[in-house]
Amino acid sequence: MKRAIVVGSGAGGATAAKELQGAFDVTVLEAGGPFRPFDVDLSLVEKVKRIGLLFDEREIRLLFPAMKIQKTADGMVLVKGITTGGTTTLATGNALRMDAGLKAIGIDLSIEFDQLSAEVPVSVEHQKRWRPVTKRLFEICSEMGFNPEPTPKMVDYTKCIRCGECVLGCKQGAKWDSRQFLNAAIDKGARLLEYCRVERLVTQDGKVIGVEIRRGWKRDFYPADLVILAAGGLGTPVILENSGIECQPTMFVDPVLCVATEWKNSFENKEIPMPFVVQREHFIVSPYFDHLSFFFNREWKYRPHNTLALMIKLADSNTGSTTKKMVDKSLTDTDKDYLREGVNLCTEILERLGAKRENVFLGTLNAGHPGGMLPLTESEAVTFHHHRLPKNLYVADASLFPRSLGNPPIFTIMAMAKRISKLCMAVDFYSNN
Repeated sequence: MKRAIVVGSGAGGATAAKELQGAFDVTVLEAGGPFRPFDVDLSLVEKVKRIGLLFDEREIRLLFPAMKIQKTADGMVLVKGITTGGTTTLATGNALRMDAGLKAIGIDLSIEFDQLSAEVPVSVEHQKRWRPVTKRLFEICSEMGFNPEPTPKMVDYTKCIRCGECVLGCKQGAKWDSRQFLNAAIDKGARLLEYCRVERLVTQDGKVIGVEIRRGWKRDFYPADLVILAAGGLGTPVILENSGIECQPTMFVDPVLCVATEWKNSFENKEIPMPFVVQREHFIVSPYFDHLSFFFNREWKYRPHNTLALMIKLADSNTGSTTKKMVDKSLTDTDKDYLREGVNLCTEILERLGAKRENVFLGTLNAGHPGGMLPLTESEAVTFHHHRLPKNLYVADASLFPRSLGNPPIFTIMAMAKRISKLCMAVDFYSNN
């Protein structure tokens, strides 16, 4: 049986592993270790913050090893999951179909989205559980003509205890993450190697013959007939760079900024995160308790149950890059204008709720959806194979998106990975054609 290596166990990698195992002998290489939810009492975090010991977001790795923080030169915080399940373990379980950019170049993933909807628990059942302040925010957004929509979630609400800590890992096993697809692949015979960082691809005669990896101080080579790179929008370009394959300086990151106020007993920290979404042309707005700002931002001085925030998630410009040495990403003047528009809009919503403008404060500018450095074009819409890649190398993560979604990408990445897996099973990589 032909051997396939899948690099990364997040949304794209785990989906590809599940689909390919059986047609290929699949080995999944994951840079992180087993995922463990955040298990530190948040009241203790508050105390540590008050005495000044939490001052840099990169310290989160000490409390929560699955989450890695990088910073750009401008100080924007970039979040990614280095663990089995990747960033899906740190996400809020959103199942939004965001494929307009793909449709624009001729890609229709309707079949794959339908298949996913039958395989994972997608619903808006949480709407019945919303707290009063969430219901009122939804009403205000409706009154303002913004057509808010409840967010479809990949959550089993028979298990959900509404703890509000989805981004810290679901201790109840209610939130779907890609470990479920990964386990399905393993049940069919796939192998998972953790703490296994892929450094570069090894090529010969125009094809990939395997990957070089590092585990601790040890380096090794794993042969393969097919390689699927799904190391994420920050990881995949670095592996390609190390392998002599150039990416494009067109990275987006979907920046997030929360606009907050003190609101007594809002208990947003115990609410379903991102319960509904307002779609605007260049950004979305959604209620969201920002744990990262709560941990590290000194402006977030109120108790968590007395803090109410709205998230702006921006569809930023494709003007960044990442290498093994640094992440080069700044917001353009246009990005900043749209972000200010979002801040003004969120402030108006909070004012209509009853908050005072002078009491509104901002969170930490952060981002967790990097991609776009190997964007698909119309000529690649059928094959999903970027022209810069060897014949038996595919990418199955957000690197392929032609532009920023400005929205949660997980469901769309999974649909792409399904399509790519089907294509890989239909291609003869050893043909000379």
